[in-house]
Amino acid sequence: MRMKLIFQLFIRASQLQKKRAVLTVAAIAWGTVAILLLLSFGEGLKNQMMRGRRGMGENLAVIWPGETSMAWKGLPAGRPVRPIADDVDYLRKKLPDLEAVLGEIHNWGVVMTNGRTTITGHLIGTNWIYGEVRNHIPQPGGRFFNPLDEAEKTRVIFLGDKLSEKLYGKENPVGKTLLVDSSPYLVIGVMKPKLQMGNYAGMENDHAVIPITTYVGQYSQQRLNNLVLKVKNPKDMPRALKEFKEALGTKYRFNPEDPKVFGIWDTVKNSMTMNNIMVGLQLFLGIIGALTLLIGGIGVANIMYAVVKEKTREIGIQMAMGARSSWITGPFVLQGLLYTLLGGVLGLVISVVIVTLLSLVPTEGNQALELMGKPALSWQIGFATAAILGLIGILAGYFPARRAAAVDPAETLRYE
Repeated sequence: MRMKLIFQLFIRASQLQKKRAVLTVAAIAWGTVAILLLLSFGEGLKNQMMRGRRGMGENLAVIWPGETSMAWKGLPAGRPVRPIADDVDYLRKKLPDLEAVLGEIHNWGVVMTNGRTTITGHLIGTNWIYGEVRNHIPQPGGRFFNPLDEAEKTRVIFLGDKLSEKLYGKENPVGKTLLVDSSPYLVIGVMKPKLQMGNYAGMENDHAVIPITTYVGQYSQQRLNNLVLKVKNPKDMPRALKEFKEALGTKYRFNPEDPKVFGIWDTVKNSMTMNNIMVGLQLFLGIIGALTLLIGGIGVANIMYAVVKEKTREIGIQMAMGARSSWITGPFVLQGLLYTLLGGVLGLVISVVIVTLLSLVPTEGNQALELMGKPALSWQIGFATAAILGLIGILAGYFPARRAAAVDPAETLRYE
């Protein structure tokens, strides 16, 4: 009965203040749109950054050879440590818990010829697991080379999509012959275009990959430019790197604690840093949006105070006739909450429409749009916005309601 009376009083007050109610709802809706769009763009950027980070591969450590800086077991400092292609199998036996180990030999001066088209390109000799580890996904109709290709030193080649376009234009090169420093290779696949935020040897869409055994056979080069380790769990990376140094330390006779023997890029650490940066960015955008929404809440509170002032005599009469405190405060709290709720729902609908339309905008070929990604709404964003709206609605109605309940009936008779 009490709630029914409170609701009836609220409806009557709202009908008398239609214009004010519309402006209040519009202010809350605008604030809701602001916070939802800011957080949606932040979420889209985070998703795109994570996608770009995964383009190079996940849970990897890229390792470059260096030289010793410590004397070890009678050997002097300053000795170069140069792993070779055969060390990949050695490491796989010594480190069975690793998900993958691969070696890479790079050559940036390889002459590639298709008919009358000749370019100088980047060639990598590596192990068959490279395609899976480094996300070299072939376009339909092609493939990456397999363990048999590596074992039999097959002359097959996998092209980056940009390199393929340089050599073959829009033509599908799979099944065609490509001359690599005058040696014929069968093109078996072209990499599917991918977003990549990090690299250590140039962009992967502009290089070619062949089995490491084939590379060694043609160029008589065993020395690796770098090694790549992949762990199953990111938490295993420190232990894996320690065991890696110990394994090669035994073979090449250097101190495993020597920090100069290898240069190491631990992408797991980079990922943690990136995650922290994105959380900070989203928090910053959320604070800006919340402050924008708070301005709308202040508008609601101001309107509620104005209503209390206008209805001072009426409130006094109600209290003098025995109205309970909750009958006075209830309509104001309910009015603030409902205005906030209506504005929030309207803002949500507008935001969903805008985000949906923006998701239809093509980003291919535009580097800025590809980097930003498409805005995305998530349940976390919806929950955060709902919590802020609820808090603002309660506060916007509570303080004016408290003032209304504190009115002295005797004083209201002299109020103009």
